[in-house]
Amino acid sequence: MMKRRVTMLAATFALLPAAGWAQSARGGTDDLQVYKKACAGCHKWHGDGGGGYGGEALSLRRTNLTKEQIVEVVRCGRPGTGMPLHERGAYDTVRCYDSLRADMGSTMPPEAAAFLRAAEIDAVAAYTVERLKGKGEPTLAECTAFFGTTSRACDIYRKKETSDGAQSASH
Repeated sequence: MMKRRVTMLAATFALLPAAGWAQSARGGTDDLQVYKKACAGCHKWHGDGGGGYGGEALSLRRTNLTKEQIVEVVRCGRPGTGMPLHERGAYDTVRCYDSLRADMGSTMPPEAAAFLRAAEIDAVAAYTVERLKGKGEPTLAECTAFFGTTSRACDIYRKKETSDGAQSASH
């Protein structure tokens, strides 16, 4: 009975990566859902950035930041830019970049529309490192993992994949 249970658990965990954007080990925090809520508005679903409410968001696919640096940026925002801070108390009771609000002046980052808990900040950083950083051009598989298989948002990638397949077959 115990062996069967262990086998079933192993099979379940083996399926999680195949399911795409599974819940993480961070207390059940769903990395994708947190990214959608906190980041996709500016960095877009694909993480390649673009225009957002704070200006031109940087590409997370091309970032050189480490996971720890991403956590800090999400927590504290980026001074002098539109990148908002997501941690309640940042620059007030929590020092960011070794500074408090009184030190920041006009470079104080804006506050995000909603604050994130520590586990959510970690989830965003993990999502960025595991699913976006260094991944090159967005793919159909990434699009459907984000939006679902029936979303028309992925049609451009479906057409590209179909035309690339037709070109390969003709050569």
